[in-house]
Amino acid sequence: MKIHAEALLFDNDGTLVSSMESVNRCWTRWAREYGITAEDFARVELHGRPAAEIAADLLPADVVPEAVARIEQLEVEDVAGGVVLLPGTAELLAQLPADRWAVVTSASRRLAEARLEEVGIRPKMLIAADDITRGKPDPEPFLLGARQLGADPARCVVFEDAPAGLTAGRAAGMRTVALATTHRRSELFADVVVRDLSAVSVQATDGGVEISAAE
Repeated sequence: MKIHAEALLFDNDGTLVSSMESVNRCWTRWAREYGITAEDFARVELHGRPAAEIAADLLPADVVPEAVARIEQLEVEDVAGGVVLLPGTAELLAQLPADRWAVVTSASRRLAEARLEEVGIRPKMLIAADDITRGKPDPEPFLLGARQLGADPARCVVFEDAPAGLTAGRAAGMRTVALATTHRRSELFADVVVRDLSAVSVQATDGGVEISAAE
């Protein structure tokens, strides 16, 4: 399948990199510290959502700011050795003009930059939780990414591994490519579903980027 686009918008965790072991390790410790039961914790969707929204689902409002700062600190301290590139990431990004792609993540800017730096990814454009008022599955993060790149949302393609991110991409009016890195294919509703970025190739064109994906 081939898709022509003006710009590409990539989620980070589960799309470009894997930090799942670190995420599970840090959030499990965080839940213990705040006295959250395993049953309550298991009911909350962690992946692809801002930490503030997760904390708000589990804790009283007056505790949330402190709890969000705590999980950010735990995750930043766990970055060294806790983040790895997913297959195909380095090769794909190397083929893209710097002004034709952005990272759009639900992580804070501090955490996102630490994880990207750990694996040597330095995007020209990064949209993080600090930049938006409503996180995925709301379309705001991806619409902001398109605006910052000067691209028509209808001609952008979102790369995501999480249902919340795919919902956000569709709501933004963008094409979606799902990566089956953290969820089963049956849970991913997108224009194209691939195993990871090694199944995707890109070529810069005068009008943007041409994407080829093997399902």
